[in-house]
Amino acid sequence: MLGRVATVGGLILLITFFGDLAVGMGEQQHRNTVLRQQLAVQPAPATPRPDKIQPYPVDGVDFGLRVPKLGYSAAVAEGTDTAALNAGPGHYSDTAWPGQPDNVGVAAHNVYWIEFDRLQVGDAVQLETRWGTYSYRITTRRVVAADDRTILVHTFGPRLTLTTCWPLWAGQFATQRLVFLADQVDPPPGRFVAGAV
Repeated sequence: MLGRVATVGGLILLITFFGDLAVGMGEQQHRNTVLRQQLAVQPAPATPRPDKIQPYPVDGVDFGLRVPKLGYSAAVAEGTDTAALNAGPGHYSDTAWPGQPDNVGVAAHNVYWIEFDRLQVGDAVQLETRWGTYSYRITTRRVVAADDRTILVHTFGPRLTLTTCWPLWAGQFATQRLVFLADQVDPPPGRFVAGAV
């Protein structure tokens, strides 16, 4: 009897996990479609325009995240609460927006970034916004405690911080965070329009 209860309980947990994952992936696809539609209606300029920064989400989307090495692309939502992260990456609300000379923070559940273990120092990451595309180069990869907020400190230049649970295979049982720090390389730092922040 106890074996059947355990088996049924395990099946319920698996169904719930995969059901939530399917709903989240559907929401991520919706976000991706919204971002593509926004950029089709009003294409971003070829040269980013920090003077045109719109630091707020439009139709639930902040900006796009692209990792060429992995063929990864996803629209980023505002916030890192459960609702935002269940459907893909989220922007840490208390960090900068792309184009501002400070630290842009983005997080995602490890189930969405399972391939990020392949990223190394020197790899490229891009943030695609309504006011232009910003390119970054990974400078640091490290594992930190889950409650380490020092990785999201203000910086004196444009930086990107990506965080996810570690180890990647551990799902919700992960006890640490995998962190990537990346410096903006294009447009080169220092090319900011007065009053852009």
